[in-house]
Amino acid sequence: MALADLARYDGSAGVLVDTNVWVDCIDEVSPWHDWATNQLQTCSERCPLHVNIVIYAELLIPGPDVRALDALLDVYDTLRTPLPWAAARLAAAAYATYRRRGGTKHKPLPDFFIGAHAAVANLRVLTRDPRPYKNYFARLEVVAP
Repeated sequence: MALADLARYDGSAGVLVDTNVWVDCIDEVSPWHDWATNQLQTCSERCPLHVNIVIYAELLIPGPDVRALDALLDVYDTLRTPLPWAAARLAAAAYATYRRRGGTKHKPLPDFFIGAHAAVANLRVLTRDPRPYKNYFARLEVVAP
């Protein structure tokens, strides 16, 4: 979906699953474990789940086995979806808003790329922390506790 088409955004193309949901799914002692696994199951039964390279890279930071990560994603038939070029402009705009509001990070945060990807690809976001998405992508459909 091109930037000009964002007026038609409705989140109907699937769900982009935020890193924190996968982490909670993996961590059986997380207070969010049951919520995360239930949401992954429910969402995967209704529509395609997606991860992009930003989410995938964040999941590799603790050093899990790539094969184990791929196996987890495959349990939910998760698509590895490229980050669209059209998301760059939207992520940059979100970052500029963040800086105007007093944000101190000097490079765009992963949530800006995730939110922009969801917006331009007509995806909802499944996350435990909806604040960054609600604050910088007001029209984005977010599934959160």
